[in-house]
Amino acid sequence: MGARGSRAGASWVGGSWFGWSRAKQGPSRPTSTRRRGDGESPPPPKVGNYKRTVKRIDDGHRLCSDLMNCIHERARIEKTYAQQLTEWAKRWKQLVEKGPQYGTVEKAWHAVMSEAEKVSELHLDIKSALMNEDFEKIKNWQKEAFHKQMMGGFKETKEAEDGYRKAQKPWAKKLKEVEAAKKAYHAACKEEKLAISREMNSKADPALNPEQLKKLQDKVEKSKQDVLKTKEKYEKSLKDLDHVTPQYMENMEQVFEQCQQFEEKRLRFFREVLLEVQKHLDLSNDVSYKNIYRELEQNIKTADAIEDLRWFRANHGPGMSMNWPQFEEWSADFNRTLSKREKKKASDGVTLTGVNQTGDQALQHTKHSSVSSSEKNQSYPTEWSDEESSNPFSSTDANGDTNPFDEDASPAMEVRVRALYDYEGQEHDELSFKAGDELTKTEDEDEQGWCKGRLDNGQVGLYPANYVEAIQ
Repeated sequence: MGARGSRAGASWVGGSWFGWSRAKQGPSRPTSTRRRGDGESPPPPKVGNYKRTVKRIDDGHRLCSDLMNCIHERARIEKTYAQQLTEWAKRWKQLVEKGPQYGTVEKAWHAVMSEAEKVSELHLDIKSALMNEDFEKIKNWQKEAFHKQMMGGFKETKEAEDGYRKAQKPWAKKLKEVEAAKKAYHAACKEEKLAISREMNSKADPALNPEQLKKLQDKVEKSKQDVLKTKEKYEKSLKDLDHVTPQYMENMEQVFEQCQQFEEKRLRFFREVLLEVQKHLDLSNDVSYKNIYRELEQNIKTADAIEDLRWFRANHGPGMSMNWPQFEEWSADFNRTLSKREKKKASDGVTLTGVNQTGDQALQHTKHSSVSSSEKNQSYPTEWSDEESSNPFSSTDANGDTNPFDEDASPAMEVRVRALYDYEGQEHDELSFKAGDELTKTEDEDEQGWCKGRLDNGQVGLYPANYVEAIQ
């Protein structure tokens, strides 16, 4: 009984060694995840169940590729996000510059777009770090750790497989003998039981003669002898197996530890790489990242509503400088009305009486205009503006293109014309068109070579007279 108990223990140990082929488990866990009852026997040992441990080497190579793909996808996300931030910042910078916002609040608004541009650069740095450092590090480690063979597979996998086969070969041979002896012994026992059953039945059968009964008795005796022989052979084969089991376990453990060491290197490397990825992704500890939002907060807090209102009052309200009409003597030159182009060539300080602002006044006006970049692109009329197109003392029509004080503002016969060349309006009161477009000339050419016309969409403005021809 003691021998059988030791054999059962050896078989279970053997089963645990072969248990490497079982389902995926965590470290320091029993080989079998199935809970065994008190009366349940452990699984029998099997030859070749080390393949799960060998397959883990191939899985390690695949996991390296999976981790590289994972990092590559994240790098693409970082790049796309950076591009979207840059495009968003560029678009809204232009919209704010062309919009009606002004003063310190405009600067604060621009600071939000500047934040996006700076954060975009940081995310591009993340993308570069992921690809140039982490991705390349995994790629190089994979190349150094796994060596491909000419016939396919990896050298490390083949070495592990050969090591297990070599360690298992003597024990597997003995195990095969045990299985054969066991099969023979069980067959003899079955035959003995059958012979005894026949003999018992024959005693109750009066039709059998003594000679037949003697044959059945001899069969029973022979089967008992076969049982003893096969049992002895079975027990001997088990003893032989028990004899080689310790060496088998030692050899298998050596090969297994080599596989464990190889896997330990991969696991530690993955942990190291993932920590580096975390450092690259974590912007919360980046000093430049913190400075971006510190600077953004300062820029927003500098916005001053009172200062902006004061500036608007001085430039577009009652506080702006005005050239009120004054008495002037008549002169022949003054009697001539300036054309539209001549007025545009005059200085910023043109007055209704033809008197320009002084240099100091013009300089003061320029300083006020520099407060907001949007003033450069302002295309809507300002009620208090002293510009020609919106001066409260220079009344214009609905399109802002006629002056009641111009002597030559008489209606002309409308003529349909066709554009000979492309023209892009340089001022807000000029038309833009493409070669071949048709429009309506509403006023004849002035001294500077400009005509007034109307596009088919209703827009009225000036255009060069030599850029069109009359439609016949």
